[in-house]
Amino acid sequence: MGDIHGRLDLFEALVDAIEADIADHPDADVTVVLLGDLIDRGPDSAGVIERSLQWQECRKVRILAGNHEEMFLESIDDIEVLRHFLKHGGRETILSFGLPVKKYRKLDLKELFELLPEIIPETTRKFVAGFEEMIEAGDYVFVHAGINPELPLDKQKRSDLLWIRERFLRHQGPFPKTVVHGHTIFDEIEIKSDRIGLDTGAFRSGILTALVLEGTNQRTIQSIEKKKHIKIRHEEISS
Repeated sequence: MGDIHGRLDLFEALVDAIEADIADHPDADVTVVLLGDLIDRGPDSAGVIERSLQWQECRKVRILAGNHEEMFLESIDDIEVLRHFLKHGGRETILSFGLPVKKYRKLDLKELFELLPEIIPETTRKFVAGFEEMIEAGDYVFVHAGINPELPLDKQKRSDLLWIRERFLRHQGPFPKTVVHGHTIFDEIEIKSDRIGLDTGAFRSGILTALVLEGTNQRTIQSIEKKKHIKIRHEEISS
């Protein structure tokens, strides 16, 4: 599943659609991978984190760390990271943990920094800190941002897995496996010969995308908001 960015409404709808799809394939051995950036920008990051934790209790759900999770955790310990975090969706995340808007507006940066350990539960911090960096499964490798094309998979650096963009996207040679990633927004799912981009910009487009991989078959399930209603779309990917 691509970047959720605080869109609990789209996430819950897509979780329900995925569970219904799994029910139609009772013999399937299912692993769900969330590609990171669960938080920031959208209105309910706290809710997305809680729903992800609940889903893990009944389903094999593996979660990758995104650059926004990294900023989130580091902002609790570094006021300069917090300053940057607030400019990139961190405000919405902090408010989603129950800090009133009126109180937020009265706080200066130092006051907010000192208050963060009280606002963000330790259980949440530990959960997010446990997100993975890379997942390999068969012919696929799942990461948040991409991989450094100059390094083998077992030598990849966390900074690249969470932050890389142009060096990865512009690479013309083959990757060791098909890379499934988020991080970079596309209007529609981006399918190349050796990479698949799933970030359809949920926080602004109202479209959250999941990719279903069944052997050599590929298809998508999307939750789509239109006129304040959410619909589900299933689509086969032609080979």
